[in-house]
Amino acid sequence: MSPQTADDGAARRAFGWFMLVAFVVLAAGIGLRHPWPPDEPRFALIARQMLDSGQWLFPHRGIELYSDKPPLLMWCEAAVSWLTGGWRGAFLLPSLLSGLATLAVVYRTGRRLWDERTGLHAAIALLAAMQFVDVVRHAQIDPLLLLWITLGNAGLLVHCLRGPDWRAYWLGCLAAGMGVISKGVGVLALLMLLPYAYARWRQWPGITRTRGDGWRWAGGALAFLLPILLWLVPMLAVAYGQRSPEYQAYVHDLLFRQTAERYANSWTHVEPFWFFGLVMLRDWFPVCLLIPLAVPAWRRALRGREPRLLLPLAWWLLALLFFSIPGGKREIYLLPALPMAALALAPYLEPLLRARWLQRSAFALAVLMGLLFAGAGLWALLAHPRAAQRIADGYELAAQGRPLWLAAIAVGALILLAAAWFRPVRGVAGLLAGIAAAWVAWSCATALLLDDNQSARALMRRADARIGPQGELALVQWREELLLQALRPVREFGFSRPARQQLHDALAWQAQAPQRRWILIDGKVMDGCVDRSRALRVGTANRNEWWMFDAAAVLPGCPSIR
Repeated sequence: MSPQTADDGAARRAFGWFMLVAFVVLAAGIGLRHPWPPDEPRFALIARQMLDSGQWLFPHRGIELYSDKPPLLMWCEAAVSWLTGGWRGAFLLPSLLSGLATLAVVYRTGRRLWDERTGLHAAIALLAAMQFVDVVRHAQIDPLLLLWITLGNAGLLVHCLRGPDWRAYWLGCLAAGMGVISKGVGVLALLMLLPYAYARWRQWPGITRTRGDGWRWAGGALAFLLPILLWLVPMLAVAYGQRSPEYQAYVHDLLFRQTAERYANSWTHVEPFWFFGLVMLRDWFPVCLLIPLAVPAWRRALRGREPRLLLPLAWWLLALLFFSIPGGKREIYLLPALPMAALALAPYLEPLLRARWLQRSAFALAVLMGLLFAGAGLWALLAHPRAAQRIADGYELAAQGRPLWLAAIAVGALILLAAAWFRPVRGVAGLLAGIAAAWVAWSCATALLLDDNQSARALMRRADARIGPQGELALVQWREELLLQALRPVREFGFSRPARQQLHDALAWQAQAPQRRWILIDGKVMDGCVDRSRALRVGTANRNEWWMFDAAAVLPGCPSIR
């Protein structure tokens, strides 16, 4: 056996162990909690309604059509729930599988472009980034989108740098189309063709060159359009066949307002142009610390016309530019650039990891993080500051939040223990092990301690107990978690309608059977119509105070019932 073969076999085994660690870190807490706001209850509710109603083309949030996002994630959650027979753990499985698949794609791409060790380093760098783990641990659309864009990038990279590989190219285009029906911006994967065209024009070495293959290149467009058309054609046929303004408004909002109009004229989350610089510095920690150290090696590689660096690095910068142009920006938008950043870093990590100063710096950083977590937990536990009390009250925690502060102390202790185990000579391993242990411990602890409040499950149990076996409940100015966690069928009067209109319809509904009908309402919108002394404060969930009342609490002459 040659030394290279032995090294490759060891790298493959190392990747297997790495994926086991990744599974433990990313799966921590699954089955211990229900969906949490802001996004998880919405998608779980829509998926449940799909299963209950059999309506798969048009997602509904309660009685209203939901047109903010394409339905792919909701389909996945509904399918997983149907296969597993439950919701508590199933709603997180699409994100978990997407995260693990993204790591595998990054590893395989690094291996195809360089070697086994580079692929492993790229996957480790991706898992080490805080934003990656944090997003994959939640049931959002973004982990699914991340997978499709990364797979799209990978297919194009393999074809453009190790090709011609037309199957990889068509797979990449197909993945970009799947990204479009996930969140719309999957088309960004095709931007990889721009640096490829530049490198080919400038005659860079190592670039795939083909002649007389125009039909194969055009096949990529067909692969890209295939999943889009499979969803879009039947959806449009049914929508316009209904001849309903509601369905036509759904089509317009989904295809135009939530895409081109949202990009060109953002109406939420307005941030300055340089916003994503701060995002990379904060959310990509600790990987972001390596980026300045890699710049000299990147400069030498680009001067040497290395296309394996040019393509992922240029795509990262193009994605950064794309998301920086509109005024509306959110931290999550730049997540698809993270795998390409990890892939650009990976070939140049080996010399950095051999540097003694880097190992010692990582050890010091691990010790600092451990002390910060443990110190913050001890401060909250012993000093009872107002900030800690606000957190405990906001989550309705017993014993002034003591179990949560003990969990923070435990997280700090785990990081310090990892640093001590690996010592300064292997400080990077100690830092990564400490972060992994912290993710597992914190995820499990918060899932157990915060779930009743975060999911609104406790609040809905109290409301259900108060109305009695024969009681009926309506929701006004509601959140998705309330409808998802309701223990019996409830009435609602639309999600996006103005609160006053919802309250007007709810009071009319209540007046039809005042002895048994109750209304659960956000406390901010019931003034002027409800006597608070006769209403019941049910509790706090997700920074909102919820009240419920029967007909006796309605003030005479309430403007909502005129």
